[in-house]
Amino acid sequence: MAHHDHHAHDLTDANLGGSVAAGPARAMLGIGAALVAAGAWLGYRSGDPSHFARHWLVAMMLGLAICLGATFFVVVQHLTRAGWSVAVRRPAEALMQNLRWAWVLFLPIAWMGWNGSLDVLYPWANLEELAKVAPAEAELVGKKAGYLGERFFFVRAAIYFVAWAAIASFFWGASVRQDRSGDPAISASCRKWSGPAMIVFGLTITFAAVDWMMSLSPAWFSTMFGVYFFAACATCGLSAIVLLTKRLQGWGRLQGIVTAEHYQDLGKMLFAFGIVFWAYIAFSQFMLIWYGNLPEETTWYLARQVGGWLPLSWALLVGHFIVPFVFLISRWTKRWNATLAFGCGWMLVFGTVDLYYLIVPHIPHDMGNFGTYAEFAAKHADSAPHLLDPSFLCMALGVLALVAGGALNALRSHALVPARDPSLAESLAFENM
Repeated sequence: MAHHDHHAHDLTDANLGGSVAAGPARAMLGIGAALVAAGAWLGYRSGDPSHFARHWLVAMMLGLAICLGATFFVVVQHLTRAGWSVAVRRPAEALMQNLRWAWVLFLPIAWMGWNGSLDVLYPWANLEELAKVAPAEAELVGKKAGYLGERFFFVRAAIYFVAWAAIASFFWGASVRQDRSGDPAISASCRKWSGPAMIVFGLTITFAAVDWMMSLSPAWFSTMFGVYFFAACATCGLSAIVLLTKRLQGWGRLQGIVTAEHYQDLGKMLFAFGIVFWAYIAFSQFMLIWYGNLPEETTWYLARQVGGWLPLSWALLVGHFIVPFVFLISRWTKRWNATLAFGCGWMLVFGTVDLYYLIVPHIPHDMGNFGTYAEFAAKHADSAPHLLDPSFLCMALGVLALVAGGALNALRSHALVPARDPSLAESLAFENM
């Protein structure tokens, strides 16, 4: 009991209401908007609309992955009736809040559809043009026209954004309402609706991954792609939750409330979903396609094993799995501030590289003209990723700043802890076994 009283003292001492100053939030939003505008201008000036469009898509999916990963964290805590996480739930809810305006990031793609240039990004949007360069592929993609049509594509996109905004608004609204009323029935309501919310979440992120990323190569398919994107969301979202919480503690907030115990469990979730589960899904998809050895499936990986893409594939294996697996497997690296922050920064970088690897490479239309892999690799030896392209870096960093600024803005007028949640005492007294 004394243990609990000590924490209650900490809770009243910490200045929790109106907790984040307006300055950092406004600065991040301003920097983000400036970087995105600069990146878009540089990309537009480059004269390569396809490359620019794919770089924009990577930046958009990075922002969405962080916010969707945070949403998964919030919903799964209610779903499992977890008490330990109450102290760290508000930063995750704040990141989730960005889903209410995330549709803005999709506007450039909507504009491409409106002005008839969607085929710059998605070959299925202009089958006549595709038939000129790859008749067999165009015939195959034509059979999917019922699903891959522009109007239906944008209707589905609207459904995803509405569903995500609704989930974010419901759980955020309930949480801040409980701050005022202290009504325990609100927690029960969140638990009741977490099941349906998780089902909607799973379906929408799967279809969004298929629509926005898998259909970049419309003749190719993988039944694991939605789960792969979920692993990317978990990687980016959990990393961002830790980094945001540590930033708040760096400003003197949440002292004595979020402890090494909470960070250790956040680290465990990142280790499980972002490192081990990601490796399992990525390897399973690769192994099944390699083993099946069907031309319509192997093309996707062949395009990522030529030129500069082969070193990037190895870098993903080492940087997204081997290095962080060894680094974060110990409980101590998860409990020490500097090591966990470094690990989360590392995972956020490789989460971005992973999305780049999924989105940017083109499958060459001349793939079927080669007798051996060596011939194909020699022809496309100059194919290379442009991760350090100034346009891409500006857009990706700009979206990260907008997401951070949006989260800080959401925290400006609310407590940093769900102070009247019935499980808060359990969270404050939480200790790992």
